[in-house]
Amino acid sequence: MKKLKLEEEEKEILESFERDEWEPVPDLEKEVKRHQIYAHNTLKKDKRINIRISSRDLEELQLFAVEDGIPYQTLISSILHRFLSGRLIEKPRQNRTYQ
Repeated sequence: MKKLKLEEEEKEILESFERDEWEPVPDLEKEVKRHQIYAHNTLKKDKRINIRISSRDLEELQLFAVEDGIPYQTLISSILHRFLSGRLIEKPRQNRTYQ
């Protein structure tokens, strides 16, 4: 059997699971339904906007999107949603193109 190459975060999750640190979710059906509603409301795109940003910022966004394997407009929408819901966490990162 071929051994999978896991990223560090995946290794931590697997090790945590193997140490029996995970607990079942009470009323799983209810939780799944609740998160389906969240996903539906989050992913429902019923409005369109047009903004102007610098070409440098757009290129950075496009690079991030390529790294994540998603369209850059989806990335922008996700960033805005996380900001508005108070879940946008700023992490230090290496600047790619400018300081």
